[in-house]
Amino acid sequence: MKPRRTRATGKDPRKTDLARIHMLSAQLKLDDDTYRMLLERVTGSRSSKDLDETQRRDVLRELSRLAGDGDRGAAQTALPDAPKRVRAELRAMIGKVSALLTERKLGWSYAHGLAQRMFQTQRIEWLRADQLHKVVAALSYDHARRAARNTEAK
Repeated sequence: MKPRRTRATGKDPRKTDLARIHMLSAQLKLDDDTYRMLLERVTGSRSSKDLDETQRRDVLRELSRLAGDGDRGAAQTALPDAPKRVRAELRAMIGKVSALLTERKLGWSYAHGLAQRMFQTQRIEWLRADQLHKVVAALSYDHARRAARNTEAK
């Protein structure tokens, strides 16, 4: 079976989509594991060759979101390196991370470093919900440990 080609360009839309997916992942400097985790989170598949048209569009939309394409209104007022666009199911946990970071007077680079160290993922907003729970737990344990240390010192 021959690949479907568009009339306007004569190109296979599947190849065009896959090229855009790989271009955006390179632009975001995603390593292979992070790229495959993103694919799995968005589509349930770890390989772009297995994606149908709808899944390819979903991956392109997510990569564009992560690249910061589109509306930049709120992102301009945020602190540098802060998560710019967070999925709805992660907003509460990102808020908790923000509160814990603010209390310790740490920047978002600390949270991104935790994501990198714990899950080899470059940015905290790219984590799955279960991974983000573990980051919140680590920050909470650290907060409790420091609070206990401060009360012992007094």
